Amino acid sequence: MPALPHLVPRPASMTVTGPGGWHLTPTTPLRLEPGLEPVAELLRELLDQPLPRATADTPGALTLRTEPALAPEAYRIEVTPAGATVTAAGPGGHRIAAQTLRQLLDEGRPDGRGGVSVPCVDIADAPRFGWRGLLIDVARHFFPIEFLHKLVDLAALHRLNVLHLHLTDDQGWRMEIEKYPRLTEVGAWRAETLVGRYTFQDDPDAVFDGTPHGGYYTKAELRALVAHAASRGITVVPEIDLPGHMRAAIAAYPELGNDLEPARPVCTTWGITEQILNVEESTLQFCRDVLTEVLEVFPGPYVHLGGDEVPKREWRQSPRVQQRMRELGLPSESALAAWFTRQLAEFLTARGRRPIGWDELLEDGLPAGTTLMSWRDEEGGAQAARLGHDVVMTPHQLLYFTVYQADPDRVEQPLAVAEVLTTADVYAYRPVPPGLPPNAAAHILGAQGCLWTELMPTARQVEYMAFPRLCALAEVLWGTAGDYPEFAFRLTKHLRRLTRLNVTPGPLPPTRPAVATGPGRPCPCQGSVGQQISCVG
Repeated sequence: MPALPHLVPRPASMTVTGPGGWHLTPTTPLRLEPGLEPVAELLRELLDQPLPRATADTPGALTLRTEPALAPEAYRIEVTPAGATVTAAGPGGHRIAAQTLRQLLDEGRPDGRGGVSVPCVDIADAPRFGWRGLLIDVARHFFPIEFLHKLVDLAALHRLNVLHLHLTDDQGWRMEIEKYPRLTEVGAWRAETLVGRYTFQDDPDAVFDGTPHGGYYTKAELRALVAHAASRGITVVPEIDLPGHMRAAIAAYPELGNDLEPARPVCTTWGITEQILNVEESTLQFCRDVLTEVLEVFPGPYVHLGGDEVPKREWRQSPRVQQRMRELGLPSESALAAWFTRQLAEFLTARGRRPIGWDELLEDGLPAGTTLMSWRDEEGGAQAARLGHDVVMTPHQLLYFTVYQADPDRVEQPLAVAEVLTTADVYAYRPVPPGLPPNAAAHILGAQGCLWTELMPTARQVEYMAFPRLCALAEVLWGTAGDYPEFAFRLTKHLRRLTRLNVTPGPLPPTRPAVATGPGRPCPCQGSVGQQISCVG
């Protein structure tokens, strides 16, 4: 019998059913049921074959069938010498099956005439988690829209289904907002960029590159990205991070700030800045206006409101903010932050969208119906799930791909945060914390890997930091992670596939985890200058 194909993620069930195989050639016809034409186009692109439409029951055909009883992302693939049949409930399952079929054919035996033979297999597959995500921070470093299209393709190859775009931060505003043009005229550009891993804003030893950096995405570009992602079964979740991490916006429109010091330019360093939004009704209206244009571009159910790392010094020191708190009857700055977020969460909910935010919202007061993204550890997510909130796990200890992939003293690597997170560590992660009762565990939607880009100035470096750790996370989220050495064996061949796709992966992983896989590892922002950078989220 032929060996099992080296697929990543591993399917839930895969069996080699006999010798021989199916031969795909440039003349292989495609039979499909109504409504699956977009999937046919995706298959033609992924398989690089014309796949002419079959008009009859042609031997050797590739057949797409629907079976409504299957779950939305479940599918079956049956390969025999007489042909290949893919069955799913609809386009969602068929898009995922197309990625598996692509990997099967990629491992097939070329015949030298444009065709390829694949073994006879039966695959029955479905994901464990509904949120299988990847975050890319385009605010700290701007990347061409073409790279985001490539990232979508790579996420889809690994059967992920969410791309989270961190579009705004202190260091740059990346989305065109027609009502507020200075957000991109001013807020999308910084004078220079910090070199190295310094944490503090006013470090006298900081070194800068002296080169202006910036850029932004037009609405048309983002709409095209959303459509490209949808064609591959991926939802794009936009993030407008507020009321903190807004210095780029305040640089563009100083009236958004608290007027305690002269206006500062777009931030050129990392870490947490003290400048945050004020709480005037005009500033809330600015936020609503921005979100209105965001909703026009991103039709998915979720919009991320940030809510993380909000230093409240300015609110404590501002007479106007203190007066506003008295007007609103709020007892503390924390209650004010909760009120601010609630206004915008209700704005989204009234328009049929679901707000989502970072786990600091739990401390200030998580608005009803808001999904929590738990980044500081898993406990915040567990607590929110017990309270009945949906949760996406993103604990920095195991899912922030900003740290070294191997010991930097032993393996030469690009500059990274001074921790080590191996592929084996990621593979050992499980999104549902142990001991969580079933009713709370049902609220864990899944997890996502996060690519914060302070130390990733190029697309190549982003790829290097993402892979192969993202491969491991994809299998965890698919629900088939098991024996790590077996995964590492499959991964070795899978990385050759990525290389053929012009991806630059990081170092090959060891065969066992290198660090503990639970809460308790120090946050990467807790370190001395020159060693680590601030956490973000």
